[in-house]
Amino acid sequence: MNALTRPIVHITIGGVHATNEPTIIKTTLGSCISACLFDPVAGIAGMNHFMLPSVVDGDESLRFGVHAMDHLIGKLMRLGADRARFQAKVFGGGHVLNTPESDDSVPRRNVRFIRQYLEDDGIPIVAEDLGGYVARNVEFDTSTFKVKVRKLKGLVIAAELTQKEAPRETPAPRTGGVTLFD
Repeated sequence: MNALTRPIVHITIGGVHATNEPTIIKTTLGSCISACLFDPVAGIAGMNHFMLPSVVDGDESLRFGVHAMDHLIGKLMRLGADRARFQAKVFGGGHVLNTPESDDSVPRRNVRFIRQYLEDDGIPIVAEDLGGYVARNVEFDTSTFKVKVRKLKGLVIAAELTQKEAPRETPAPRTGGVTLFD
């Protein structure tokens, strides 16, 4: 199956997709995190997209990192992946909201969470593009385990725009270069 005929799967917040078939998995991230996990021997790979590191008020949805990671790992293992061979590529955690930065901000907590989770589980991070001040389009090719990242420069999401402050027309985001993670 060549790159032109591979299925393309788009995931959003709370999305998880795992496969043993050549697939392109795509998502767009701001402060959220996406983990691409794969077993290079079995040829099984998957990606998630989560918004916050830990559970709020007992919510067990996949919007939270702990559940999204557990769910992705479980799906990969049910397809036949060996957890001992997992490798990770992680992306996101950009400070894209028009809010003050702090060590306790969502992007920084998300970055700390994914690094700690993977370290605790003994899953090596073989590539990352975390933090900074831009949103990202992420495209994961499950047949090669390569990830293409396009940074969306100039895209800042206002946390609380009043009607008076809102621009009449929103300019299209300027896209940056493409970075490949082998």
